[in-house]
Amino acid sequence: MENVSENSELTSTLHLGLRSVVDASPESALSALLSSLSDLDKSAIESVLNGGPDKAMVVVQRGSTKGSRYLIANESSSIGRSPESEIFLDDVTVSRTHAVIERTGSGFALTDLGSLNGTYINNESLKTVQLKCGDEIQIGKFHLIFITAVNK
Repeated sequence: MENVSENSELTSTLHLGLRSVVDASPESALSALLSSLSDLDKSAIESVLNGGPDKAMVVVQRGSTKGSRYLIANESSSIGRSPESEIFLDDVTVSRTHAVIERTGSGFALTDLGSLNGTYINNESLKTVQLKCGDEIQIGKFHLIFITAVNK
């Protein structure tokens, strides 16, 4: 029989795969997204880009719901695996209540709500960040592009 110490760790975190890394800058990610869209999808995104500072949208660029668009219409929009989330991402790599996008005085901010796998903005693990147009949000296996009015 093997002797097990009293202080051995009984639990550990299981990572389901390597986190893919974003290669592009926010500007090139937005350009790549726009060039891959149909005219109808492109016009929907351009209406947000040319709208006021209170309009925003996220577009799923990678994941099982690729191409899905979510308009940020409320003061806050929840992101998670829970069906009650405004931005529903159905995968085990996403926490039930993973993150939230909130309207702030200067635009929109994203806050991680203590998720297991974290939230990455342009390859950086962040708890809270002020979002900029073209930012790539990675939540689990999903990559989303944040879109808001471009300052002219």
